[in-house]
Amino acid sequence: MTLFLDTSALLKRYIDESGTREVIERMAEDERWVASALAEAEAQVALCHLLDDAQLKTQRRRLRQDWERFLVVPVDGSCLFEAVEIGCQQHVRTLDAIHLAAAARLPDAVRFLTFDHRQAAAARAIGLDVDDFTAPTSATPRPPTAPPDGRP
Repeated sequence: MTLFLDTSALLKRYIDESGTREVIERMAEDERWVASALAEAEAQVALCHLLDDAQLKTQRRRLRQDWERFLVVPVDGSCLFEAVEIGCQQHVRTLDAIHLAAAARLPDAVRFLTFDHRQAAAARAIGLDVDDFTAPTSATPRPPTAPPDGRP
């Protein structure tokens, strides 16, 4: 099956937070990664807001390398028209509706990966298969945790 990542899922590959392990596992299981053309720009901007300069350089390079593997769904007039319909019917934000419209355009079955409750519900409503871990998560990077034995 094809794995479609929205930006909330894509970012977890580059920022260690709740859900990171699941995203990395799903991406390792699936050879076909798909995203809307919007996802890369949206992720790049989010990384700029969330990371310090040293981390930013490394993670942006990783994202650019990974992006070469993605099948990218164009955000053209047809996609935007469908996004309006989805946004109005499902009561989701514009950018979320664009990701959903891009996923809905694909001819093959996709597994839609998101960490946004509203977007997950909308994805299910339009017939997409959604991974079932859309629990709310923090949008800020977590500091590394100490090992269980307390040693640094």
